[in-house]
Amino acid sequence: MVENVSRESLAEKTRIYIDAHPSVKDCVSKGLINYSSLARLIMKDTGVENEEAVMIACRRYAGKLNVTTDHELSILKIMKDSRLEMRTKTCIVTAKNDWTVLHKMDNLFKDLWNENSIMQCVQSASAVTIIAEKMLKDRIMDTVGRFNIIKVRENLVEIVVKSPEGIVDTPGVIAYLITNLADAGINIEETVSCHTDTIFIVQEPDMINAYTVLTKCIQSAEETVSADN
Repeated sequence: MVENVSRESLAEKTRIYIDAHPSVKDCVSKGLINYSSLARLIMKDTGVENEEAVMIACRRYAGKLNVTTDHELSILKIMKDSRLEMRTKTCIVTAKNDWTVLHKMDNLFKDLWNENSIMQCVQSASAVTIIAEKMLKDRIMDTVGRFNIIKVRENLVEIVVKSPEGIVDTPGVIAYLITNLADAGINIEETVSCHTDTIFIVQEPDMINAYTVLTKCIQSAEETVSADN
């Protein structure tokens, strides 16, 4: 009984380790891994001592991953039909999450709607984040009250990934994009998902690199999906 519990614990530790390392998990699911090397790495990081048992656990988990739905192709099909838009001179105003702030923002939203200006507002438990054109910064700050302002960020760029309707029901698309941006060393100041639009806010120095990374995601998806068909 103790041995069975121990084996279950080891298998669980192995699964948790693989799940916590997306690049490793991806290689495991595709059969592109050296299980002996992976077992030694897991032993080193988790303190498990039975290499053979860890290898068996890795292979068993790989079998389970292989029979699950392949989300990657679904993600690439969404990316293939996506396109990019970019807006420079963006700012982010972060204010206290107070009912008076939201009340004051109501009239500003109405005015901006009539002016065809674009502004996003995201509310959390501790703050209200407002993403807008840089020229609206002072107007926003005066509206919500400068004493309510927590932080203001300028010299930002908004990159919008406009995807087909299928993105709503396709898991992993945003994670795929964020991973590619992170791998390129790009810091995302804010990200907002609005129906089929995925919005990334980055600093101006990262603008070209971020746009290039996202463009390559779309181009790679086009090539992969075409080859698969």
